[in-house]
Amino acid sequence: MTARVSPQHHRRSIRLQGYDYTQPGAYFITICTQDRACLFGEVMDGEMRLNDAGQMVHVEWESLPKRFPRVALDAFVIMPNHLHGIIVITDHPVNCAGLVPAQNNRTTTNRATTRVAPTVGDIVGAFKSRTTVLYTHGVKQRRGPPFAGRLWQRNYYEYIIRDHRFLNRIREYILQNPLQWELDGENPHIAETRHGVLRSGDEPWRF
Repeated sequence: MTARVSPQHHRRSIRLQGYDYTQPGAYFITICTQDRACLFGEVMDGEMRLNDAGQMVHVEWESLPKRFPRVALDAFVIMPNHLHGIIVITDHPVNCAGLVPAQNNRTTTNRATTRVAPTVGDIVGAFKSRTTVLYTHGVKQRRGPPFAGRLWQRNYYEYIIRDHRFLNRIREYILQNPLQWELDGENPHIAETRHGVLRSGDEPWRF
């Protein structure tokens, strides 16, 4: 899926229409920096080496369950210019949750007045906001290069994990991501060789 800005500056949503993003389930999330700027470290010998900004992003991602008690985390990786991670929205507050593939037919009652679970957008938005503030503070302290306009791309990519087969494949993809950096579509050097055909919202993984 692709998100582009039209001449009228209206952005087409890349969220799945009609899907309840508060329902329990597992979601594969990819968040990219604006213009794919490599701000969080570098990959050396197939291993991601985080700089101070990358360490901050790592800590803030791990802190999401503290901010959202109904959220649990699975595999994730911070790359030079993006993050891949699996988040789980649960029915009840958790300390540690097993993953539950998302179900489309969950019945809810009085959602408008009883909903306490965050949406995927709530979670990603809070993460982006917090990391932007902290990164900006680091720039002022001269602990990292400034970013142009915004730290993160406006949108993000998400995939609803519907069964354990895909869950395990996505876990493997995440864990192997640093080893595949030289072939990664988010790598600016790869994007340049493709003459800029990669677009925000394109699937960053292939099975």
